[in-house]
Amino acid sequence: MTIVHVPAATRFHTRIAWLDSWHSFSFGQHYDPTNTHHGLLLVHNDDVIAPGQGFGTHPHSDMEIVTWVLDGALEHHDSTGGHGIITPGLAQRMSAGRGVRHSEFNASPDLPVRLVQMWVLPDTAGIDPGYEEIDVSADLGAGGLVTVAAGDGSGAVRIQQRGARLRVGRLAPGAEAAVTDVPHTHVFAAVGALTIEDGPALVQGDAARLTGAGARTITAGPEGVEVIVWETV
Repeated sequence: MTIVHVPAATRFHTRIAWLDSWHSFSFGQHYDPTNTHHGLLLVHNDDVIAPGQGFGTHPHSDMEIVTWVLDGALEHHDSTGGHGIITPGLAQRMSAGRGVRHSEFNASPDLPVRLVQMWVLPDTAGIDPGYEEIDVSADLGAGGLVTVAAGDGSGAVRIQQRGARLRVGRLAPGAEAAVTDVPHTHVFAAVGALTIEDGPALVQGDAARLTGAGARTITAGPEGVEVIVWETV
């Protein structure tokens, strides 16, 4: 059983004119053979994109890509015809499958957009690519952790990986929620702060990687928290 605290400032960092990106795992030119994934979670990028800027059309294959917007609006286009403007509270999933091309741009000419983009491998290679989005704002407003994406059909959107589940919570100050007993849990304090039962306190941008740690209670800090939790085999 381990719980590893990953402070925000220790993540890999990419900073260019239009993008400020913090990578939880090896990504792009950043590589550390001891930091390539946690369970099935391969990519967890915390991005701020400048107004009107973004990622031009580029390819992906055999990857389940989930994007969660924290502030602002992100416009998505892909070669399957998928299109959406993703705003806070909107669950979005793209299955790259046997191959897809897509672009992602800040939909605002004036304001930055902050998002977290996350990738897991599918459990079946070469599937048809696809796109899905569903608004879960009402569920988030009820408190607790909302299953945003899952491979077992329990999420708002369905990813093609039965061993992974993404849950998000907007917890009021002092509110509690439980992470379940799975082999690998990745807890990310996206906005605000939290504490983990018998574990670390996380401030914004911090993560905790739980391995075989069992069920744990997380408690929101005095300002509340928006927390992103991956539970995988």
